[in-house]
Amino acid sequence: AVQVTSVTGGADGAIWSPDSKRLMFVADVYPECSVKGWDRAKATARTSANAGILRSAQNDNRGGGEFAGAEAATWAEEDACDRAKDDAAEKNPVKAQVWDALLYRHWDHYTGEKRSHILVVDADGKNVQDLTPASAVGDAETPTWFLGGPLEYAWAPDSKEIAYVTNLDPVPAASTNNDIFTLRLDEAGAGGAAKAVKVSTSPGSDDEPEYSPDGKWLAFRSQKQAGFESDRFRLMLYDREKKTIKELLPKFDGWVDEFVWATDSQFLYFASSNNGHEPILTASTDIPYLLSYVTSDIGWGGPAGLGETTLVPGGGIYQRQPIGEYGELNLSKDGKTLVAVLGSASQPGEVITINKAGGNRFNPLNQAPRFANAGVKITSLNDGLIDKLDMAQLEPFWFTGAEGTKVEGFLLRPPGFDPGKKYPVKFVMHGGPQTALGDSWSYRWNWELLAADGYVVVGINRRGSTGYGQKFVDEVSGDWGGRAYEDLMKGLDYAEATYPFIDKTRECALGASYGGFMADWVLTHTNRFQCIVTHDGMVDPVSAYGTTEEMWFNEWEFRRPEDFPKGWDGFSASYNPMAGIKADSSAALRNDKQKSEVSQGGGHAAEPWRYQSLPADQDPFRKWSPMRFIENAKTPTLIIHSQRDYRLDVSQGFELYTSLQRRGVPARFLYFPDEGHWVLKPQNSQLWYETVADWCDRWTKTGKYAETVK
Repeated sequence: AVQVTSVTGGADGAIWSPDSKRLMFVADVYPECSVKGWDRAKATARTSANAGILRSAQNDNRGGGEFAGAEAATWAEEDACDRAKDDAAEKNPVKAQVWDALLYRHWDHYTGEKRSHILVVDADGKNVQDLTPASAVGDAETPTWFLGGPLEYAWAPDSKEIAYVTNLDPVPAASTNNDIFTLRLDEAGAGGAAKAVKVSTSPGSDDEPEYSPDGKWLAFRSQKQAGFESDRFRLMLYDREKKTIKELLPKFDGWVDEFVWATDSQFLYFASSNNGHEPILTASTDIPYLLSYVTSDIGWGGPAGLGETTLVPGGGIYQRQPIGEYGELNLSKDGKTLVAVLGSASQPGEVITINKAGGNRFNPLNQAPRFANAGVKITSLNDGLIDKLDMAQLEPFWFTGAEGTKVEGFLLRPPGFDPGKKYPVKFVMHGGPQTALGDSWSYRWNWELLAADGYVVVGINRRGSTGYGQKFVDEVSGDWGGRAYEDLMKGLDYAEATYPFIDKTRECALGASYGGFMADWVLTHTNRFQCIVTHDGMVDPVSAYGTTEEMWFNEWEFRRPEDFPKGWDGFSASYNPMAGIKADSSAALRNDKQKSEVSQGGGHAAEPWRYQSLPADQDPFRKWSPMRFIENAKTPTLIIHSQRDYRLDVSQGFELYTSLQRRGVPARFLYFPDEGHWVLKPQNSQLWYETVADWCDRWTKTGKYAETVK
């Protein structure tokens, strides 16, 4: 191995240029070190009074700010400055931080003074260049940080242009307005990325830029609605020659979760959740139809009687796949083999291949029994263990939820299932709120493990769940304890009435994140459960507003109906904030948005002080606050929270625990000082499962408590 870079801030995410001459990568740098003319004394020597991390005033430093127009430093100058600042901070005993703007911490870490920048280096390690210096992006993260998202930078086929994602709005904590920029490297002289061009136009988030192999198109995902992180992810095509943008699938109501180009540039293959599964579909750049290419018998215009099918708006038929969730899509260089990861609730993910049968359709070869009708499994990392285990398949069911809407639920039976016995229930409520339960494998909240000690596991894709159309997704915003709660309770009612082996006198409700909020809401609104497990939940939206970091989330979710954008009511898909907006390449990286445009998304941002003078039932922060109803709480509750969870601060767990203890309600707190919003460390995860299992067993009189608890 030959070391190519020596970057003080570390190099990550390297990708080859198509001509194999350069590598593009990401590094953490001090933004001010990336421009000439900045006082080096400030970078290398700090007095004790100013020894901590001093953030520049973010509101004045977006899109270049005070550095706009400055000449970019050479990489040697920039890296030396970075190293000097790191050394000074390491030696100084004062570790204080000074903040001048929001987003001072994010998810599980304090953001500090460094920012991610995009760099390129020749394959021989020479000619390193920062492509996104502070003169172009100011204080912004480039690329923008995404939660488990796709790669946010890409090479053009000719290796002379790149595309990347950044957010230049003045208050990034209140903005989802990530944008796509392109930069011609053969034109980027002094000043580096000063000639970058913004090609996206949406006030919502734009991400995952991918050039077509022929170089004609730049595809990316886009959300129309500003401030709403769970708006539908659309697939957009930017014509690089004409400089125009079109939505590829305007009538498709699902989310495009990830995509990959076909080698002929005429099709894109993408994954999209649907009714608890994640199939792969394809879209033509010219012909408005969809088809599922992991099913050999059905396609555009194909016969409609070959299995469970759904008509796709715009023409064509999509056949729901029998199992699983596809992801990590890749295509072979010759375009004939699709590679993906496929997993299900009873099968950890394995790599599969699907071979093209002809035209642009892919046929499964049906050679893997565990992945029937899904392709050829080329890895078998878990077979030796899985073959020894009794793991049931996830069973879907449908029922009538709030307002007469059809809602889907799932049930998993325990190992060694005996239909003549009665089983306790773990009722799982998912987070988001705009996510979904489905036939997929997870290290966290693993259904098979929850069922393994003799429980039936039941979950409901209540209002707000993805994979059932955007209207269904929208119907949770501003209504956190309304239709979603009714869907959950009616779903459990249906399961109790339908499956005679369920013992409805021994049920525990469990949830995390929004599911934790719902566990708190259940705790204060019904006594039907024998126990509650609430993980990283929100118990008091008012105090949670002041301790979270992604302000756009609460400022959208807790709006009153009249405060949503005009034409958007949580039910209508007709609102189009992009109407009349055209690409403005001449503006380059300038950004003149005001705070009202950034945080309000065309309506009124939900801020607690706006509603304090209103009655509690007209103030969403208080209306949907479980703490307001804490006197109703009687169910034994296990509270789990982590110190480094900055989405839902640990103080939310403390508030609930203190209240239940003072009221005499049985309560236990499992506290992780070294975890964030998820429990990721293996030993911590083991303790999590053991503690949750013991709590459920204790109050449902199961396992070792079956005989001892009276």
